[in-house]
Amino acid sequence: MRAIVCGANGAMGKLICERLGSQVVGRVSIDGENGVARTFADLGYLPCDVVIDFSHHTAVADVLNYAKAVSAAAVIGTTGHTPEEKALIENASREIPVFFAGNVSLGIAVLCRLVKEAARFFPDADIEIVEVHHTRKVDAPSGTALMLFNAIKEVRPEATANCGRAGEGKRTKEEIGISALRMGNVVGIHEVHICTGTQTLVLKHESGSRAMLADGAVDAAKFMAGKAVGFYNMESILNAE
Repeated sequence: MRAIVCGANGAMGKLICERLGSQVVGRVSIDGENGVARTFADLGYLPCDVVIDFSHHTAVADVLNYAKAVSAAAVIGTTGHTPEEKALIENASREIPVFFAGNVSLGIAVLCRLVKEAARFFPDADIEIVEVHHTRKVDAPSGTALMLFNAIKEVRPEATANCGRAGEGKRTKEEIGISALRMGNVVGIHEVHICTGTQTLVLKHESGSRAMLADGAVDAAKFMAGKAVGFYNMESILNAE
């Protein structure tokens, strides 16, 4: 597999490059340090199998355009995309294979599946999502929290997200509360509380190291190499397993 990593000088990018080793044929990072190309234009045309993006959501157009230009798959691991950027991702999947997930951890993928099943078994339960991350994280709620909400919405189409509940107003039955905490160096904790009034089920995933995400990104890249045009996510990997 031949990979190009965007965000190569970031914490995640470095871990991914380390794991891929000689399979990395190109690196892009906005700081341009360590001999890394500052832009895709600086990198130039490099045939590859997959372009992996762990930079910033605003770079998604450049990432997708380059992947299309070299006929490669794209693995988008950034979060915080605007509706317009999400539309770019969806449109690109009609031309190239595109993998997009708010979290590339296999554990989170399993959690999403368990949460969906629990929501199905307890259709009238109140459900709340709590996510905790380090103080440097810029988007809230996390992409993972939104993945969990969307998993619930698959079995509760009427569900609405209430991010950061505040002010007066009674909780509605359709509401899924999402609370974001930012503190210290927490890598990532996600909890889903499902309460019927007589019992509460709590499903939790805790990240012990960012290396987990690097491993997931590498697995996603290997999964995407050679795939047909289309949209893929962590559920695609679970189904393949």
